Amino acid sequence: MKLLIAIINKRDIRHLSDALVDDGVRFTEIGSTGGFLRAGNVTLLIGLEDQHVERTLSIIQSHCHAREEAVNVAHVGTQLDALGMGEAITTMVGGAQVFIVQVERVVVV
Repeated sequence: MKLLIAIINKRDIRHLSDALVDDGVRFTEIGSTGGFLRAGNVTLLIGLEDQHVERTLSIIQSHCHAREEAVNVAHVGTQLDALGMGEAITTMVGGAQVFIVQVERVVVV
Protein backbone atom coordinates (compact mmCIF):
# COMPACT_ATOMS: atom_id res chain seq x y z
CA MET A 1 0.00 0.00 0.00
CA LYS A 2 1.14 3.55 -0.74
CA LEU A 3 0.32 6.97 0.64
CA LEU A 4 0.35 9.77 -1.91
CA ILE A 5 0.84 13.22 -0.44
CA ALA A 6 -0.10 15.59 -3.23
CA ILE A 7 0.35 19.36 -2.91
CA ILE A 8 -1.97 21.00 -5.41
CA ASN A 9 -2.46 24.67 -6.36
CA LYS A 10 -5.90 25.89 -5.26
CA ARG A 11 -6.76 26.80 -8.87
CA ASP A 12 -6.41 23.16 -9.94
CA ILE A 13 -8.15 21.41 -7.05
CA ARG A 14 -11.80 21.55 -8.17
CA HIS A 15 -11.27 19.72 -11.48
CA LEU A 16 -8.79 17.30 -9.92
CA SER A 17 -11.01 16.36 -6.98
CA ASP A 18 -13.98 15.80 -9.32
CA ALA A 19 -11.85 13.51 -11.52
CA LEU A 20 -10.54 11.57 -8.52
CA VAL A 21 -14.06 11.06 -7.12
CA ASP A 22 -15.29 9.97 -10.58
CA ASP A 23 -12.49 7.37 -10.63
CA GLY A 24 -13.42 6.08 -7.15
CA VAL A 25 -10.33 7.48 -5.43
CA ARG A 26 -10.93 8.49 -1.81
CA PHE A 27 -8.80 11.21 -0.25
CA THR A 28 -8.52 13.68 2.59
CA GLU A 29 -8.15 17.34 1.63
CA ILE A 30 -6.18 19.72 3.85
CA GLY A 31 -5.83 23.46 3.19
CA SER A 32 -2.19 24.52 3.10
CA THR A 33 -0.02 27.50 2.20
CA GLY A 34 3.23 27.53 0.25
CA GLY A 35 6.26 28.92 2.05
CA PHE A 36 7.76 31.05 -0.73
CA LEU A 37 4.76 32.71 -2.39
CA ARG A 38 2.41 32.36 0.59
CA ALA A 39 -0.14 31.15 -1.96
CA GLY A 40 -3.07 28.87 -1.31
CA ASN A 41 -2.58 25.17 -1.87
CA VAL A 42 -4.46 22.05 -1.01
CA THR A 43 -2.69 18.94 0.28
CA LEU A 44 -4.35 15.64 -0.55
CA LEU A 45 -3.69 12.47 1.41
CA ILE A 46 -4.49 9.47 -0.79
CA GLY A 47 -4.13 5.88 0.39
CA LEU A 48 -3.90 3.41 -2.50
CA GLU A 49 -3.08 -0.17 -3.29
CA ASP A 50 0.14 -0.33 -5.31
CA GLN A 51 -1.61 -1.22 -8.57
CA HIS A 52 -3.64 2.05 -8.50
CA VAL A 53 -0.73 4.47 -8.04
CA GLU A 54 0.15 5.04 -11.71
CA ARG A 55 -3.48 5.58 -12.74
CA THR A 56 -3.94 8.13 -9.94
CA LEU A 57 -0.70 9.91 -10.87
CA SER A 58 -1.96 10.11 -14.44
CA ILE A 59 -5.19 11.77 -13.26
CA ILE A 60 -3.20 14.28 -11.20
CA GLN A 61 -0.91 15.06 -14.15
CA SER A 62 -3.83 15.63 -16.50
CA HIS A 63 -5.57 18.10 -14.15
CA CYS A 64 -2.69 20.06 -12.59
CA HIS A 65 -0.72 22.35 -14.86
CA ALA A 66 2.23 24.56 -14.08
CA ARG A 67 1.93 28.08 -15.49
CA GLU A 68 4.02 31.21 -15.49
CA GLU A 69 2.56 34.04 -13.43
CA ALA A 70 3.63 37.47 -12.22
CA VAL A 71 3.59 37.58 -8.43
CA ASN A 72 4.23 40.35 -5.95
CA VAL A 73 7.09 39.54 -3.58
CA ALA A 74 7.64 41.76 -0.55
CA HIS A 75 10.16 41.19 2.18
CA VAL A 76 8.19 39.55 4.95
CA GLY A 77 7.78 41.72 8.04
CA THR A 78 8.62 45.02 6.28
CA GLN A 79 6.45 48.01 5.64
CA LEU A 80 6.15 46.93 1.98
CA ASP A 81 4.76 43.61 3.15
CA ALA A 82 2.20 45.36 5.39
CA LEU A 83 1.08 47.59 2.52
CA GLY A 84 0.88 44.73 0.06
CA MET A 85 3.57 46.31 -2.09
CA GLY A 86 6.81 44.87 -3.27
CA GLU A 87 8.79 43.68 -6.23
CA ALA A 88 6.93 41.77 -8.95
CA ILE A 89 8.62 38.70 -10.37
CA THR A 90 7.57 36.08 -12.87
CA THR A 91 7.66 32.51 -11.60
CA MET A 92 6.12 29.11 -12.21
CA VAL A 93 3.01 28.35 -10.16
CA GLY A 94 0.55 25.49 -10.17
CA GLY A 95 1.21 21.94 -11.11
CA ALA A 96 1.58 19.38 -8.36
CA GLN A 97 4.19 17.95 -6.05
CA VAL A 98 3.47 14.33 -5.20
CA PHE A 99 5.31 12.32 -2.58
CA ILE A 100 4.80 8.55 -2.62
CA VAL A 101 5.40 6.81 0.69
CA GLN A 102 5.35 3.10 1.46
CA VAL A 103 2.70 2.33 4.10
CA GLU A 104 3.74 -0.29 6.62
CA ARG A 105 0.34 -0.76 8.23
CA VAL A 106 -3.16 0.72 8.27
CA VAL A 107 -5.23 0.60 11.44
CA VAL A 108 -8.91 1.55 11.43
CA VAL A 109 -10.41 2.09 14.89
